[in-house]
Amino acid sequence: MGNPSRWRDGTGRLSLPHDPAAVPATAPVPAPVPVEIAASYGTRRRGLLGRDGIAGAMLLSPCNSVHTFRMRFAIDVAYLDRELRVVDVVTMAPGRLGLPRPRARHVLEAEAGAMERWGVRPGTRLTITADPPPAG
Repeated sequence: MGNPSRWRDGTGRLSLPHDPAAVPATAPVPAPVPVEIAASYGTRRRGLLGRDGIAGAMLLSPCNSVHTFRMRFAIDVAYLDRELRVVDVVTMAPGRLGLPRPRARHVLEAEAGAMERWGVRPGTRLTITADPPPAG
């Protein structure tokens, strides 16, 4: 999962929940979703502003509240606790201010409808793996 307290700006992968009780045993395990990790003040502040969409998701850490002012598209927001367990999931239209979630320590954002497609709901524990930094 990577240590959330040591995340740095970069990229990673979100492994989607796979509930064998909810899907046929023959169903394939969902492919990981690309994640942009925004861990510094500047990247968290910028977030998804100025974009027309996102392929995958963006993790803001640390974070417990977001807004969609000056955004061009609706987003799903999953509030995550310290162990990356989903505390709440909401869909936010542009121009909204989200209420802080006191137990949340991280926020996962994606285009509206993505969390439902991915099976992300309250109580789900996510796994996010940061990609290694580029050599250089």
